[in-house]
Order: sequence, then C-alpha cells, then structure tokens
Amino acid sequence: MVPQTPQDSQWWEGGQKIQSKQEFTTRRLDTQLDRLTRNQAGRRSRTKTDRKRGRYIQARLPRQSKVTDLAFDATLRAAAPYQSQRDHTHVALALEKGDLREKVRVRRSANLIIFVVDASWSMAVAERMEATKGAIMSLLTDAYQRRDRVGLIVFNKNQANLVLPPTNSVQLAKKALADIAVGGKTPLSAGLLMAYEVFRQEAFTHPDVIPLMILLTDGAGNVSLSDIPPQDEAHRIADLIAESEVRSLVINMEHAAFDQGLARLLADRLHCPCLSLADLRADTLYRTVLERLE
Repeated sequence: MVPQTPQDSQWWEGGQKIQSKQEFTTRRLDTQLDRLTRNQAGRRSRTKTDRKRGRYIQARLPRQSKVTDLAFDATLRAAAPYQSQRDHTHVALALEKGDLREKVRVRRSANLIIFVVDASWSMAVAERMEATKGAIMSLLTDAYQRRDRVGLIVFNKNQANLVLPPTNSVQLAKKALADIAVGGKTPLSAGLLMAYEVFRQEAFTHPDVIPLMILLTDGAGNVSLSDIPPQDEAHRIADLIAESEVRSLVINMEHAAFDQGLARLLADRLHCPCLSLADLRADTLYRTVLERLE
C-alpha cells in the first residue's frame, strides 16, 4: 500500500497524484496485422466502406434500391449474355435493373483506443496508474505513425472525466497524464457511459474508425447515475457498449485474495477477455492492446 504522508492524508477526496512509469521504446510486433501494412504508409487497419472513397476491390448486388456507386465493368459483364434477347431499338446496350452491380471499396481506417481507468482508492491504484500511463505513451508513439488515436477517461469520487480527448499528440498526452489524482468512490457506470458517448460521437464524425475500449477496474462500482443498483446499472451500460460493436478488454485490478469475480462478470457483458493484475505491466499491456487491434 502507498504510505501516507501529511499531503495525502485525505486521499479519499482524490488528492494523491501518481507519477508515470518511465517511458519505453516500442517495437513493431510481427503480427498478421503488421505484416499486412508494414510496407505501406498510413493507417494500420483496413475496412470495407460504403462511402465513395477507397480502393475498388470487387462488385456485389445492390443492397438498396438506389445504386449510388455503380460498378460499370461488373454491370456490363452481367448484362452481356442477355443482349441477343433484349430490345436494342434506341440503345446499343440494353440494361435491366437486375444487371446493376455496385462497388465494394476498402480504405485504411484509424483505430481509436480509449482507456477507461478506475482511479478510486485501492491497494493497486499506484501500479494501475503507472502502467496505464506508460502504455498510453507507448501506444501514442506507434499511433503517430499509424494515425491511430488514444484517449483516457478516469472515473472516481462521483464522476468521470475525459482527461485526454482522442489524440495522437504525444505532447498533449504528457500534459494530460501528469496531474491525474486518485482516491474516492467508484462511479463505474459514469466511466462506462462516458466511454459509450465518446465512441458514439466518434462514430458520427469518423464513421470508418475502429473502436477499442481498455477498461481497468475491479468491477465493483458503488455509485449510480440513477436509482438502479450500481452493479446492475454498470452491466446495462456494458450491454450498450457491446451492442454498438466496440471491442473491449478488461484488466481486473482486484488482488486474487479478494477477487469476487466482478471484473469477469463485466467482461462477460462486454463480450471480451478479462486479464489479471499480473498482466498490467506497461509493456505487456501495450502488446495486448495491439493484439486486440488485429
């Protein structure tokens, strides 16, 4: 446990600050994802898009009645075998609705990684914040090259705060991470709800972004936003996050001797893995996050 000093004697009010671990040099992992993009500049991941941007890779039957991105070559190939049976009175090429094909495009997509961190007081709080800060700084080094962005939500006392809005700026991250205080209650619902809202906004402004939430908590919320019991409320919000197709990863911050399985239950609602406190070293967390981006 972190020793008490006169300056932090009221830690429950959120007054103790945790320094960041020493930054470390990131290394490119030999994952399938990185092999795909190693020789190509720009964004890490590739995804199909319904917008008229990106590389045309194949054609398909239209998903809607109105075709807005016509694949001329595929449409002509579909119509060609039937030309001898159609009326060519006013046209050289007779097309019918069933001939129409639309383009399938792919484009490089940025990843959005939001860390949602329980900063309420616990025996693991110092280790939690040190490893989180170290992992964020390491991911930002990689994000600078890959156009990914990283953000940080911290929840404690009675609220959640977006202390680092989505960014790939190492300078902004250092400034935001320097003064994070810990202590107080555990408003787990507030942290999850803020993450949900950030992802919704990003989906609206950047529809091709690929979201990932890294949740560091013991799963034991004790503050509600409504009259619903804290755990039930947190699970309902977790269901919303899962339904919105946000990938997640839960780091269980409870020590094994006191673990009641609450973090695991939350991970089940998020449909994601649950790692233990032993996996929280900054370099391990960094590698785990990159693996989730594959």
